[in-house]
Amino acid sequence: MHLIKLLSIGGLLLLFTQAYAGEGMWLPLLLKQLNEAEMQAMGMKMSAEDIYSVNKGSLKDAIVQFGGGCTAEVISGQGLILTNHHCGYGQIQSHSSVDKNYLDNGFWAKSLQEELPNPGLSVTFIVRIEDVTTAALVGVNADMSDKERQSRIDKNLNELRNTTAKETYQELLVRPFYKGNQYFLFVTETYRDVRLVGAPPSAIGKFGADTDNWVWPRHTGDFSMFRIYAGKDNKPADFSADNVPFQPKHFFPISLDGVAKGDFTMVFGFPGRTDEYLPAIAVDVMANVLNPIRTGMRDKSLAIIDEAMRKDTKTKIQYAAKQSRIANSWKKWLGETQGIQKTGGVDRKKKLEAEFMQRVNANPEWKLKYGTLLSDFDRLWKEITPYAQSRDYVSEVSSVNIELFQVVNTLSRYVTMYENNGLSAVEGRMDQLRKYFEGFYKNYNAQIDERILAALMEQYFNEVKLEHLSPYALEQIAFAGKDYSVFAQTVFAKSFLDNEADVMAALAEPAAFFQRVKQDYAFVLARDISSTLEQKVLNNYNPLRTQLDLLERKYMSALMEVFPERRFYPDANSTLRVTYGQVDDYQARDAVHYDHMTYLSGIMEKYVPGDYEFDVPERLRELYQLKDYGPYGENGKQPVCFIGSNHTTGGNSGSPAIDAYGNLIGLNFDRTWEGTMSDLNYDASICRNIMVDIRYVLFIVDKFAGASNLIQEMKLVHPKQAVKTEKPKASKGKSKVKTN
Repeated sequence: MHLIKLLSIGGLLLLFTQAYAGEGMWLPLLLKQLNEAEMQAMGMKMSAEDIYSVNKGSLKDAIVQFGGGCTAEVISGQGLILTNHHCGYGQIQSHSSVDKNYLDNGFWAKSLQEELPNPGLSVTFIVRIEDVTTAALVGVNADMSDKERQSRIDKNLNELRNTTAKETYQELLVRPFYKGNQYFLFVTETYRDVRLVGAPPSAIGKFGADTDNWVWPRHTGDFSMFRIYAGKDNKPADFSADNVPFQPKHFFPISLDGVAKGDFTMVFGFPGRTDEYLPAIAVDVMANVLNPIRTGMRDKSLAIIDEAMRKDTKTKIQYAAKQSRIANSWKKWLGETQGIQKTGGVDRKKKLEAEFMQRVNANPEWKLKYGTLLSDFDRLWKEITPYAQSRDYVSEVSSVNIELFQVVNTLSRYVTMYENNGLSAVEGRMDQLRKYFEGFYKNYNAQIDERILAALMEQYFNEVKLEHLSPYALEQIAFAGKDYSVFAQTVFAKSFLDNEADVMAALAEPAAFFQRVKQDYAFVLARDISSTLEQKVLNNYNPLRTQLDLLERKYMSALMEVFPERRFYPDANSTLRVTYGQVDDYQARDAVHYDHMTYLSGIMEKYVPGDYEFDVPERLRELYQLKDYGPYGENGKQPVCFIGSNHTTGGNSGSPAIDAYGNLIGLNFDRTWEGTMSDLNYDASICRNIMVDIRYVLFIVDKFAGASNLIQEMKLVHPKQAVKTEKPKASKGKSKVKTN
């Protein structure tokens, strides 16, 4: 397998010369070896050590993973952090009510005492990163089965965790890279006292909502502010009134100089997942078979939710976060499919594969090792696709859109414990279950859920293969005369799980509660749908998926060996990454050209009074009429958002957009519609990330909200002006971060 040879990635990648400006999610640990020269050639004025260092404060010390799924950055010496409005949406919603509607009206703490705690919310810093590939693969050889290989790796990683030096309050994380061909260790620190500081009203933070989501031009002030609190020793601590604002090793100065086309930009954060090295057939199936299933199901549920939210304020608050979560992936998948089709993504993959096979066939050793790789992919994907289709249909029904079935999924775990181990196994968990239901019913509307069930079960019965359908569900829809509305009414009429008062009263007697749950109509129905999926679909899907995973690992190694002149970056896996590019416009399609910047005037052009998506607060309209932009405007206009060629994905939400000197210039929050396929197939011609201009953030905080207390704790700088006024100096080595 030549594993050790292949896995010396650091040295091997020095040989690669092919690069695309903007493409790649690079490990900060390897920037000096792989990227520093290119980044500086593109205009960066920092060194790699300014970005990532274990010996001194660096940019990575101001980056946190926010809530496990987004990124945030520290912007003051008192632990103030900035992330997206949609990343903090759940917390903003949890503090909102009809009387205190922070979603509609915004929230601004004018003092530390007014900041709101958020149980369960945490942020995680990366202390250091280590390449542990050699240690992870000790004893691994080509003759091992995959099970033996993984068992050996797990043993090695467990030993690593036990022997790696760290503080008692730190944690270790080891992740595979390059499809399991390399391993890196992360030493982390997690702070669990994070308080809400500020958020604009949704009319600013979510302006454009679903219509503008994944679209450029964009005019969304997608930001919110929180603060990290620590113990008096500045170490992680559980929430306490005695905790104090965290003092960071580094925080971002904020540039007021704005951006221009061609400016160097860097996005630093925790991208979630990409699959850049899939074969053509995999991309084809995902884009043209599976994505349409998911989007088709969500078309129906979103139409029902949107209609209800527009009619009622309480419903709007209840479903705000859920609607955003469902809609975000829905629209992303639509754009991903269109982007792959528009750019010929599948054909580009096929062209690469043709070159790959030409090289493989010309080399006897490679032909023996890799000669059947692509044909094996074709065979396995043809086998797995029917099961993948049914899997996605059922997932949308039972895990994403129908909330009553989600309750069943939660209860199933408790019922299994009760059935296997008796009442004693669940009695100690009843408070946990009670809290779950309290949170669930706070944001639940049974009438909406019933309509969604009717709509989605119609697709389930008509589009899932007959042999994959639940026998019990088929029996029940026959009793309903194949009338899906009648079927849904029956489910809700015969179930007690949609009734908060009934459920909360029943929880007082655990044994009786679980007996009742086991006989509940909705529970029996949803459980049979899930068990049928397990027996008829997943029992076939999972072994095929395992074979594909093994093949992808082998294909990744093969690509790196067969194309030594190319530069390969690892797929995103929710670990800390750097991506860099430039502020840039783009040609979306024939005769459609987009500039790189939007302004407040564009918000006024989209303004629709009272509209759910495009209403504009009165105060913002007043500031626009007065042109009262303070120091945040530019030539009589207020910048709002800009785009660049940085390669981003989910998880990069909230990531800082950083200038050439290491200052904050914006906040990443989205990608353009034409470039959403970058998770599978990056194309530099149309892939653009969308950032809210930091000057718009400051304008909203200062001029709109009057929260000058927050502005005062930030460090505002003018790096471009400083460069213009500096006298020429002889070079004295590497450039340093400028925070003038």
